[in-house]
Amino acid sequence: MYFFIKWAINTIALGVAVLIVKGITVSGVFSFVIASLMIGFLNASLKPIMLVLTLPLNILSMGTFTLVINTIMILITSQIVRGFDVSSFWAAFTASILMSIVSFLLNIFVNSGRESYD
Repeated sequence: MYFFIKWAINTIALGVAVLIVKGITVSGVFSFVIASLMIGFLNASLKPIMLVLTLPLNILSMGTFTLVINTIMILITSQIVRGFDVSSFWAAFTASILMSIVSFLLNIFVNSGRESYD
C-alpha cells in the first residue's frame, strides 16, 4: 500500500510539473504513466547511491544539491521513456523544484490523519 501511495503522490507532482514547466512535454497518458514509474524506480534504486556519493556536496550546500540529483533523475527518465521529453537542464531543474514542493505538501496532507501507511 505504501508504494502505491508514494507513486500516486509522485505522479501528481509530475503532472503538476508537466503542466507548469514549458520545457517538458508528454505525448500521451501511457508515456506519462511510464515516466512516473521510471522516476519512482530511479528514486528507489539510483538516488540513494547518488546521495551517498555526493554526501560532501550535500553537506556543504545544506541539502540543496539534492535538487540537482532529482534533476538528473528527470533527465535520465527523459532519455529512457519515449514521449517524455525535457528540453533543457533548467526545465528539469524547475520541474524538480516543483515536484519537491508538491510532494512535500501532498505528504503532509496524506500523513495528517494517520501515523503510518499500514
